[in-house]
Amino acid sequence: MEKLIYAFDEGNKTMKDLLGGKGANLSEMKRLGLPVPDGFTITTAACIDYLKQGGQLSDNVTSQLQEHLNTFSNRTGKSFSSQEDLLLVSVRSGAKISMPGMMDTILNLGLNDENVEKLANKTNDARFAYDCYRRLLQMFGDVVYGVPMNRFDTYFDNYKKEHQFESDADITADGLKHICEKYKDIYMEYGSKPFPQDPYKQLKEAIEAVFKSWDNDRARVYRDLNDIPHDIGTAVNIQEMVFGNSGEQSGTGVAFTRNPVTGENKLFGEYLLNAQGEDVVAGIRTPQDINTLKDQMPDVHKNFVEVTKQLETHYKDLQDIEFTIENGQLYLLQTRNGKRTARAAIKVAVDLVNEGLISKEEAVTQVDVKSIETLLHPNFKEESLKQATVISKMGLPASPGAATGQLVFSAEEAKEQAESGNKVILMRPETSPEDIEGMVASEAIVTTHGGMTSHAAVVARGMGKCCVTGCSDVEIDTVNKTVNYPNGDVLREGDIVSVDGSAGDLYLGEIETVSAEHSDEFEQFMQWSEETARLQVRMNAETPQDIKSGYEFNAKGIGLVRTEHMFFGAERLVEMRRFILASNYEERVEALNKIKTYQIEDFESIFKLSDGRPTIVRLLDPPLHEFLPASEEDIQIVAKQLDVSTDYLKRRINDLNEVNPMLGHRGCRLAVTYPELYEMQVEAIMSSVFNLQQQGIESQPEIMIPLVSTVEEFTTLKKQLITTINDLENETNSKVPYLIGTMIETPRACLIAGQLAQHCDFFSFGTNDLTQLTYGFSRDDAGKFINVYTENNILQLDPFQSLDNDGVGQLINLAVTNAKQVNPSIKIGVCGELGGDAKSIHRFNQLSIDYVSCSPFRVPGAILATAQSQAEESER
Repeated sequence: MEKLIYAFDEGNKTMKDLLGGKGANLSEMKRLGLPVPDGFTITTAACIDYLKQGGQLSDNVTSQLQEHLNTFSNRTGKSFSSQEDLLLVSVRSGAKISMPGMMDTILNLGLNDENVEKLANKTNDARFAYDCYRRLLQMFGDVVYGVPMNRFDTYFDNYKKEHQFESDADITADGLKHICEKYKDIYMEYGSKPFPQDPYKQLKEAIEAVFKSWDNDRARVYRDLNDIPHDIGTAVNIQEMVFGNSGEQSGTGVAFTRNPVTGENKLFGEYLLNAQGEDVVAGIRTPQDINTLKDQMPDVHKNFVEVTKQLETHYKDLQDIEFTIENGQLYLLQTRNGKRTARAAIKVAVDLVNEGLISKEEAVTQVDVKSIETLLHPNFKEESLKQATVISKMGLPASPGAATGQLVFSAEEAKEQAESGNKVILMRPETSPEDIEGMVASEAIVTTHGGMTSHAAVVARGMGKCCVTGCSDVEIDTVNKTVNYPNGDVLREGDIVSVDGSAGDLYLGEIETVSAEHSDEFEQFMQWSEETARLQVRMNAETPQDIKSGYEFNAKGIGLVRTEHMFFGAERLVEMRRFILASNYEERVEALNKIKTYQIEDFESIFKLSDGRPTIVRLLDPPLHEFLPASEEDIQIVAKQLDVSTDYLKRRINDLNEVNPMLGHRGCRLAVTYPELYEMQVEAIMSSVFNLQQQGIESQPEIMIPLVSTVEEFTTLKKQLITTINDLENETNSKVPYLIGTMIETPRACLIAGQLAQHCDFFSFGTNDLTQLTYGFSRDDAGKFINVYTENNILQLDPFQSLDNDGVGQLINLAVTNAKQVNPSIKIGVCGELGGDAKSIHRFNQLSIDYVSCSPFRVPGAILATAQSQAEESER
């Protein structure tokens, strides 16, 4: 019989696949002798089985559950029915990969109308007992029976107002007892299903609810956002309750072993006295800084500091720790590698190396590739900040960054506006897991409640999204969609605001930004990444600004210059259209000679900036119709401009119109038809190189012929280009080494790669077209249905975003293998969008590919991804 439940002392930290991150770490802390309340874990395998069986716990699970409850009861000396030693438990989810706030938790399970009186008598504290009961009633109702939490919250808040209680702690025992009775009525009002009085039934239904929560909308959105598989399931942890709400010598909190915002090596966290764990993360009450615990409970604080150091040393990474204090006794409820900002991740990784805890290779694996991009984006300009109108400076800098957008007050509106192309700032009193889609869609999140470890703060940091929490001097009215702020007018939905997540400040209107500055730690970290990596990283760029940015990020060259982007300037477009409309060879050459002048200037600028680094120039790729006018008005203007009749122009446009232009007269096919087109471009490339050579500037030109499908296409065009270059060399008495290669974009090119490699100096895989042609999906139209495919598990990933290993990946593998066998010295790269995707890079690193190329701002992330892949390969 498969073992589906493990006691905490049966597991360890290596069992995350089976026990989930939380369960594995609880077992590990138990093994280390740390103060962990006893319990057991129901495995992820049980969850997967539950979901496959259509929402039924198997007999195997229920029998093992009863067995573990009995042994658990024996170990603790407590039971659900005991008069003196009452057993109460928490039920918490825990997947292999941390998903904070995305699934469900239930506390104080085991209480009922009878047991709450037992707890009151045992503790001699009726108020504490009924506070635990009302928490169970609302959590169980929300998580298990789907009673909206606001039904409970509204009654609770109205009761406080009616009786003029300022805080939850002011409500008397009788008041809480009354609230509990009303909560049970809400069950019946909402769903005609009473709260179950049998603790075992509570437990079974709670376990099922946590398993179900694996597939709730917010969890699926979070997994999609963070590339977490949907088929790994969650474990369920059943743990003996300890009570942070049992008086002023009790409390609960969340702490990080280092600052998750800045990376500073200093204990960072918050706690609440006389509270349970959900109070901290929900942001309902404003917590105290962890350092004040030293004054209130010095012995507990000292013990806690020692424990945090022990855990960080053991796990060799920043730890996120949940804890409870019950009557002066410290308990640990969870530890995990802490979510952190990109800035903090870099600093922590570098510091851990310098402290001798980890190696450089281990350091590069501790930083999320996606988070690197958040370090490369602009911040607000200081001069503009000084002139900006302040909305608030009372907020907490929960997640750094600078963002501007229109105010919205709900997740639904945020998503709708973002889909319409508007940048939005989501403002709410506090966020909850249900807001995840709106948070994803927003440029920044602002809340009036909550601290640095609230839901909004933790999730925003994980997403690398700008966030300000605890903005207490601002009043948000989500019903009327207004914001009141000190000494200012009322803000309404749609008003523009700016958010400084690094300082915790809000401003009115749009504020000018400046480029981000790189820290010494960033430069050191990226150096280690490059030392670890095997693959080189180039950039896709042709404008001076992009090229400069890419080289600032240490790109090793240019993997793709798209020359079609150079033809759309006003004067150039005129000559390009003249070439297309020409009626004979002489007219075409005349137009091309004018274009050549511009092209030489373009290439000189590019090669000069590259300063001797390899630079791949792709010859013209798109079909000619893209350069011609479409509207009637533009047709009239162009006809007059080129001194042709509108009838002739329309006829020519119609001649060039294609049923499927992506499969038509484009790429190398243009040059077969019009050899003079590529000859002009190559002459411009080499002329610019020779001009720079005379100035003492070296160049490494690599000329790429696109969309080759046959050997004969390539050899025919290569011969023409070499003749053009030889003539130019003789004419100028100049000579520079150059390469001529092709872009592998068609399945047929992959299949004949061995033959092509006999004639090519290099290959570069154009993964956008290769994916399109392999699947038969139009990359421009696939967005209409790809999401439906991924949601229904027809596709695991969008193949235009991450490499399709089974199809496109196999074609690339075949092409690389055959090419290297024929021509071991051939250089092979990837220059499509997948060249900047971390998952795809991992696969490319396993092949004999030499470099990847991506957009400039993706270069640091690509370098890190190559380093991480190489570090993983080296460990095997």
